[in-house]
Amino acid sequence: MPQTFTRRHLAAALVTVAVLVPLAACGSDDDSDSGSSGKKDGGKATLTVLAAASLTDVFKTAGAAYEKEHPGTKVNFSFEGSQELAAKVRQGAPADALVTADTKTMDGLRADTGTPVVIAKNRLVIATGKGNPESVKTLKDLARSGLKVVLAAPEVPVGRYSKQVLDAQKVDVEPVSQEPNVRAVLSKVELGEADAGIVYKTDVTAADGKAEGVDIPDAQNAVASYPAATLKTSGHSEAAADFVKWLSGPAAQKMLRDAGFQKA
Repeated sequence: MPQTFTRRHLAAALVTVAVLVPLAACGSDDDSDSGSSGKKDGGKATLTVLAAASLTDVFKTAGAAYEKEHPGTKVNFSFEGSQELAAKVRQGAPADALVTADTKTMDGLRADTGTPVVIAKNRLVIATGKGNPESVKTLKDLARSGLKVVLAAPEVPVGRYSKQVLDAQKVDVEPVSQEPNVRAVLSKVELGEADAGIVYKTDVTAADGKAEGVDIPDAQNAVASYPAATLKTSGHSEAAADFVKWLSGPAAQKMLRDAGFQKA
């Protein structure tokens, strides 16, 4: 009788173990991956932020500062033209926050984002090679015969702004190429593949002497607004909201001002 009792209990114990082991494995998977772009590794969160290409330099600095202020949180950026970022969001690419170079693109993603907040503004300038060898001084100079001008594609925010200011001044420009983002425009000018291009003021600042900027008068210029928002698919909604809020705070705002961005 004692032997029969022992066998029954042993069998019950084995069944219990068989059931609990796979459940424990499932619980381990849930703890290690949020199911979105934000992942946990020993309690450390990783945020993926989709950001306009013109924010590349300042956001790298800002990201490092944020990580220092928030131990355990890592911020990864994906920099592209705003229209490319919007396409990623619509396709369901895993990410936690979005910052575009125009409100139009962000407004088109209302179903996918939290409430956006404008964190900075920017203005256009004409970028030329070092020393401005072609003596470009005004928007009208861009229509000069033989001058190689590169612009961003019309669907890119800076391309749309460029068309707006050129059309307002009745300047007809035939670009040698239309680029997918503002940094590609700047690169063409820096490499001497184009004599001039229209970029943001902050891009010329980031060129560090490899290109020069020709100011466009305020009356002829366009102002770009940069809204930031969380993404509803974020696996770390609180952390994403904290990062977006931090971008409007004093530390991030000083970095944006130092990089040449204007106050929102």
